Amino acid sequence: MAREYDHLFKLLIIGDSGVGKSSILLRFADNVFSGTYITTIGVDFKIRTIDVEGKKIKLQIWDTAGQERFRTITSTYYRGTHGVIVVYDVTNGDSFVDVKRWLHEIDQNCETVSRILVGNKCDCPPDRRIVDKNDAQKFADQMGIDLYETSAKDNVNIEDIFSAITELVLKQQKEVGEKEPSETIRVKASKSGGKSKKCC
Repeated sequence: MAREYDHLFKLLIIGDSGVGKSSILLRFADNVFSGTYITTIGVDFKIRTIDVEGKKIKLQIWDTAGQERFRTITSTYYRGTHGVIVVYDVTNGDSFVDVKRWLHEIDQNCETVSRILVGNKCDCPPDRRIVDKNDAQKFADQMGIDLYETSAKDNVNIEDIFSAITELVLKQQKEVGEKEPSETIRVKASKSGGKSKKCC
Protein backbone atom coordinates (compact mmCIF):
# COMPACT_ATOMS: atom_id res chain seq x y z
CA MET A 1 0.00 0.00 0.00
CA ALA A 2 1.20 3.52 -0.79
CA ARG A 3 2.03 5.71 2.17
CA GLU A 4 -0.53 8.36 3.08
CA TYR A 5 2.22 10.98 3.42
CA ASP A 6 5.73 11.84 2.19
CA HIS A 7 7.09 13.22 5.46
CA LEU A 8 6.17 13.11 9.15
CA PHE A 9 7.22 16.17 11.14
CA LYS A 10 6.90 16.82 14.86
CA LEU A 11 6.11 20.43 15.73
CA LEU A 12 6.11 21.99 19.19
CA ILE A 13 4.07 25.02 20.31
CA ILE A 14 5.64 26.84 23.28
CA GLY A 15 5.17 30.14 25.11
CA ASP A 16 3.78 31.59 28.32
CA SER A 17 0.50 30.45 29.82
CA GLY A 18 -2.61 32.06 28.35
CA VAL A 19 -1.09 33.29 25.08
CA GLY A 20 -3.41 31.06 23.05
CA LYS A 21 -1.32 28.00 22.16
CA SER A 22 -4.23 25.59 22.56
CA SER A 23 -6.56 27.91 20.63
CA ILE A 24 -4.09 28.08 17.72
CA LEU A 25 -3.80 24.28 17.65
CA LEU A 26 -7.58 23.75 17.86
CA ARG A 27 -8.22 26.26 15.10
CA PHE A 28 -5.65 24.62 12.83
CA ALA A 29 -6.50 20.97 13.55
CA ASP A 30 -10.28 21.13 14.06
CA ASN A 31 -11.22 24.64 12.83
CA VAL A 32 -12.93 25.47 16.13
CA PHE A 33 -12.49 28.26 18.68
CA SER A 34 -13.61 28.48 22.28
CA GLY A 35 -13.51 31.76 24.16
CA THR A 36 -13.34 29.86 27.45
CA TYR A 37 -9.78 29.60 28.77
CA ILE A 38 -8.97 26.18 30.24
CA THR A 39 -5.39 25.33 31.11
CA THR A 40 -4.17 22.22 29.32
CA ILE A 41 -3.05 19.56 31.77
CA GLY A 42 0.15 17.86 30.68
CA VAL A 43 0.70 17.76 26.94
CA ASP A 44 -1.84 17.47 24.16
CA PHE A 45 -1.13 16.76 20.52
CA LYS A 46 -3.08 16.68 17.31
CA ILE A 47 -2.34 15.42 13.80
CA ARG A 48 -3.14 16.99 10.46
CA THR A 49 -1.80 16.35 6.96
CA ILE A 50 -1.14 19.30 4.65
CA ASP A 51 0.26 19.76 1.12
CA VAL A 52 3.46 21.79 0.86
CA GLU A 53 5.65 22.05 -2.25
CA GLY A 54 3.80 19.15 -3.85
CA LYS A 55 4.46 16.87 -0.86
CA LYS A 56 2.00 15.42 1.63
CA ILE A 57 3.29 16.37 5.08
CA LYS A 58 1.84 14.74 8.17
CA LEU A 59 2.20 17.09 11.14
CA GLN A 60 2.20 15.85 14.71
CA ILE A 61 1.71 19.06 16.70
CA TRP A 62 2.44 19.08 20.45
CA ASP A 63 0.77 21.67 22.66
CA THR A 64 2.80 22.20 25.83
CA ALA A 65 0.25 24.41 27.59
CA GLY A 66 0.22 23.89 31.34
CA GLN A 67 3.96 23.17 31.51
CA GLU A 68 4.87 26.86 31.78
CA ARG A 69 4.20 26.82 35.53
CA PHE A 70 7.48 24.94 35.87
CA ARG A 71 9.14 27.72 33.82
CA THR A 72 10.60 25.08 31.53
CA ILE A 73 9.53 22.41 29.06
CA THR A 74 11.28 19.15 29.81
CA SER A 75 13.77 17.87 27.25
CA THR A 76 11.46 14.89 26.62
CA TYR A 77 9.07 17.08 24.62
CA TYR A 78 11.89 18.52 22.51
CA ARG A 79 13.19 15.09 21.52
CA GLY A 80 12.68 14.45 17.79
CA THR A 81 11.21 17.90 17.20
CA HIS A 82 11.60 19.33 13.69
CA GLY A 83 10.03 22.75 14.20
CA VAL A 84 9.02 25.04 17.07
CA ILE A 85 6.35 27.76 17.09
CA VAL A 86 7.07 30.31 19.84
CA VAL A 87 3.88 32.19 20.79
CA TYR A 88 3.36 35.43 22.70
CA ASP A 89 0.22 37.51 23.33
CA VAL A 90 0.23 41.00 21.75
CA THR A 91 -1.82 42.23 24.73
CA ASN A 92 0.68 40.88 27.28
CA GLY A 93 4.11 42.53 27.44
CA ASP A 94 5.55 39.94 29.81
CA SER A 95 4.78 37.11 27.37
CA PHE A 96 6.82 38.96 24.73
CA VAL A 97 9.72 39.58 27.12
CA ASP A 98 9.76 35.85 27.91
CA VAL A 99 10.23 34.95 24.22
CA LYS A 100 14.00 35.34 24.62
CA ARG A 101 13.97 32.77 27.43
CA TRP A 102 11.93 30.34 25.32
CA LEU A 103 14.35 30.73 22.39
CA HIS A 104 17.27 30.09 24.74
CA GLU A 105 15.55 26.93 25.98
CA ILE A 106 15.17 25.69 22.39
CA ASP A 107 18.91 26.20 21.84
CA GLN A 108 19.67 24.19 24.99
CA ASN A 109 17.49 21.26 23.94
CA CYS A 110 17.76 21.15 20.14
CA GLU A 111 20.91 21.31 18.05
CA THR A 112 19.20 22.27 14.80
CA VAL A 113 15.50 23.02 14.64
CA SER A 114 13.38 25.40 12.56
CA ARG A 115 11.48 28.06 14.48
CA ILE A 116 9.07 30.96 13.94
CA LEU A 117 7.71 33.68 16.23
CA VAL A 118 3.96 34.24 16.53
CA GLY A 119 2.15 37.17 18.11
CA ASN A 120 -1.36 35.92 18.86
CA LYS A 121 -4.61 37.84 19.54
CA CYS A 122 -4.04 40.45 16.82
CA ASP A 123 -7.85 40.81 16.70
CA CYS A 124 -7.70 42.81 19.94
CA PRO A 125 -8.84 46.48 20.03
CA PRO A 126 -5.94 48.93 19.44
CA ASP A 127 -6.12 50.23 23.03
CA ARG A 128 -5.46 46.71 24.39
CA ARG A 129 -2.35 46.07 22.28
CA ILE A 130 0.86 46.26 24.29
CA VAL A 131 3.43 44.77 21.89
CA ASP A 132 3.94 46.97 18.84
CA LYS A 133 4.40 44.94 15.65
CA ASN A 134 7.38 47.05 14.52
CA ASP A 135 9.17 46.40 17.82
CA ALA A 136 8.43 42.68 17.53
CA GLN A 137 9.71 42.69 13.94
CA LYS A 138 12.99 44.33 14.99
CA PHE A 139 13.45 41.68 17.68
CA ALA A 140 12.64 38.87 15.23
CA ASP A 141 15.17 40.27 12.73
CA GLN A 142 17.84 40.37 15.46
CA MET A 143 17.12 36.73 16.35
CA GLY A 144 17.02 35.68 12.69
CA ILE A 145 13.48 34.28 12.77
CA ASP A 146 10.26 35.06 10.88
CA LEU A 147 7.42 36.88 12.67
CA TYR A 148 3.70 36.35 12.13
CA GLU A 149 0.70 37.86 13.88
CA THR A 150 -2.32 35.61 14.29
CA SER A 151 -5.82 35.48 15.65
CA ALA A 152 -7.13 32.06 16.60
CA LYS A 153 -10.49 33.72 17.24
CA ASP A 154 -10.85 35.22 13.75
CA ASN A 155 -8.73 32.54 12.02
CA VAL A 156 -6.09 35.04 10.84
CA ASN A 157 -2.79 33.58 9.52
CA ILE A 158 -3.30 30.25 11.32
CA GLU A 159 -2.87 28.18 8.15
CA ASP A 160 0.05 30.42 7.13
CA ILE A 161 2.15 29.80 10.23
CA PHE A 162 1.93 26.02 9.92
CA SER A 163 2.73 26.17 6.20
CA ALA A 164 5.67 28.48 6.96
CA ILE A 165 7.22 26.29 9.67
CA THR A 166 6.71 23.19 7.49
CA GLU A 167 8.49 24.88 4.56
CA LEU A 168 11.40 25.77 6.86
CA VAL A 169 11.65 22.16 8.07
CA LEU A 170 11.56 20.87 4.47
CA LYS A 171 14.30 23.31 3.48
CA GLN A 172 16.45 22.22 6.42
CA GLN A 173 15.93 18.54 5.58
CA LYS A 174 17.02 19.18 1.98
CA GLU A 175 20.18 20.96 3.17
CA VAL A 176 21.04 18.06 5.48
CA GLY A 177 20.34 15.57 2.68
CA GLU A 178 22.64 17.46 0.30
CA LYS A 179 25.51 17.44 2.80
CA GLU A 180 25.38 13.70 3.59
CA PRO A 181 26.21 12.27 0.12
CA SER A 182 29.41 14.33 -0.18
CA GLU A 183 30.59 13.01 3.19
CA THR A 184 29.89 9.45 2.05
CA ILE A 185 31.89 9.99 -1.13
CA ARG A 186 34.88 11.27 0.83
CA VAL A 187 34.84 8.20 3.08
CA LYS A 188 34.69 5.84 0.10
CA ALA A 189 37.51 7.66 -1.64
CA SER A 190 39.79 7.32 1.39
CA LYS A 191 39.04 3.59 1.61
CA SER A 192 39.79 2.96 -2.05
CA GLY A 193 42.97 4.99 -1.66
CA GLY A 194 44.06 2.64 1.10
CA LYS A 195 43.44 -0.43 -1.06
CA SER A 196 45.47 0.91 -3.96
CA LYS A 197 48.46 1.35 -1.65
CA LYS A 198 48.22 -2.28 -0.56
CA CYS A 199 48.16 -3.39 -4.21
CA CYS A 200 51.38 -1.49 -4.88
